[in-house]
Amino acid sequence: MESPSASPETSERRGGRPAAGTDPQKRRQILEGAGRVFSTLGFDASSMNDVAHEARVSKATLYVYFQDKEHLFTSICAERRDRNISELIALLDPEKPPRETLLHFGTEMMRLLSEPFVVAAHRIVIGVAERMPEIGTEFFEAGPKRMTVALAAFIDQHVAAGRLNVPDSHLAAAQFLELVQSLIFRPRLYGAITDRPTAQEMDKVVTSAVTMFMAAYGAKDGG
Repeated sequence: MESPSASPETSERRGGRPAAGTDPQKRRQILEGAGRVFSTLGFDASSMNDVAHEARVSKATLYVYFQDKEHLFTSICAERRDRNISELIALLDPEKPPRETLLHFGTEMMRLLSEPFVVAAHRIVIGVAERMPEIGTEFFEAGPKRMTVALAAFIDQHVAAGRLNVPDSHLAAAQFLELVQSLIFRPRLYGAITDRPTAQEMDKVVTSAVTMFMAAYGAKDGG
């Protein structure tokens, strides 16, 4: 009796090649091609056919790696988001005065959030979150929530050192993040403003946010 033939996936494993949908080089090839398509055509006008053609893969291969255009786009966003957030968190040095650190952190965060691609990514995630809640949840957990947790930890370290007086560090972190975003990111998210903020605009908003934060939570000899 003949043994059943090996599946393509099993054959690939035996041959030392990655199983279907797990080759990091192929995934990178698709993401880079998709990035070029989305940048050129925009999200709405792009199709999976466009991506397959630009990435030089078959449409069948494309769907092995990404189930739809939304998941493909959010995967591109996730890479940029994770890199940006890691850079921002690295600015939260507890050895430096809180006022100085928050000014630098807030300004850099607004610079990154105001990039057209980042604004567009937020709009798309909000647009698909109702029918694909897992995308919205992942985006929130790895983005805004991660940032709030990191800032709260920074605040806790300054509370322990006596530089800040904060009864609820998570609430204080969320308040600060909203203060710096309100007049810069929010209007751009809704399309009320389309141009990038100037250095003077960011400085004014972030400085005011830090001043309010320190007035509420600064210890007498802190910051």
